[in-house]
Amino acid sequence: MARRQLARQQGVAVITALLLTTLAVTIVASLFWQQQVQVRSMENQRLHLQTKWILRGALELSSLILKSRTGQAAQITTLDQVWTTPLAETRLDQYIERERVQNEVFDATLSGGMSDATARYNLTLLAANGVRDPDQEAIFKRLLSNLQLDPALAVKIAQMVASANPAAPVPPARVASNVPMGLVQVDDLLAISGITKDTVDRLREFVIVLPATAQVNLNTASAEVLSALLQNCSVSQARAIVEKRKQVPALSPANFTVLNQGMTFMANAPVDVKSSYFLARSRIRLDRAALDAESLIESNLGSQTTVLWTRQN
Repeated sequence: MARRQLARQQGVAVITALLLTTLAVTIVASLFWQQQVQVRSMENQRLHLQTKWILRGALELSSLILKSRTGQAAQITTLDQVWTTPLAETRLDQYIERERVQNEVFDATLSGGMSDATARYNLTLLAANGVRDPDQEAIFKRLLSNLQLDPALAVKIAQMVASANPAAPVPPARVASNVPMGLVQVDDLLAISGITKDTVDRLREFVIVLPATAQVNLNTASAEVLSALLQNCSVSQARAIVEKRKQVPALSPANFTVLNQGMTFMANAPVDVKSSYFLARSRIRLDRAALDAESLIESNLGSQTTVLWTRQN
């Protein structure tokens, strides 16, 4: 009996020891896992911060290029100027502080470019002080037709712009209830009944939301936008104008009509030959982190540039 009892006690001791060992191993593994998670979290935070600083540097470079416009570039904005030169994918490995692991492949690249925001039609022009502008609606209807979209959408979009920008101050209670927020980006058009994602994707490269003072640059606008701004001008005719302006850009809206005899603008067409708003696109790749960003930069000649907004993907 004593031997059996001793054997049972030894068996219980062995099982207890195994359980304690398993528990200890589990605790140690859990501690190592938590430590690994914390280390990875810190690495992610560092990568995120570094991508932010790289983006800031890219915007500083874009602003510097815009500030350096002199001579003819200070009077007119065309598509053969320095600001149109894209930044090819540039390796930044040597400029990023990081603890190196032997034989590690560490990718850090930056690429991007700028485009003229005023090459697109400014949706803000569709209404002022809560009142729709019929002349601008007529222009926008032509643009929608050029893009093979329903021209009736111009009225709905103009109504949205007018409702979001009333002539008189809106009481706080009404703001909280039924007054729509103003357009901030093209994607906001999805709030309008009848406008789908495909419609917005089609419009995206041809319209934009800018301050009301921003007019379309005749030297950078697409054929579809030019056709909308000109009376009795088809898209194919506008494409011929686009090819012609590569050699002879317009020095003023009046000069544009001289260069393109027989072409006249729609009533109150919002046209100019220089630009103050530019879109800067940046693509940053940093190890496993990636950042695609688009920024709107205001650059009034002879003054400081201002980044109005940045949207990240």
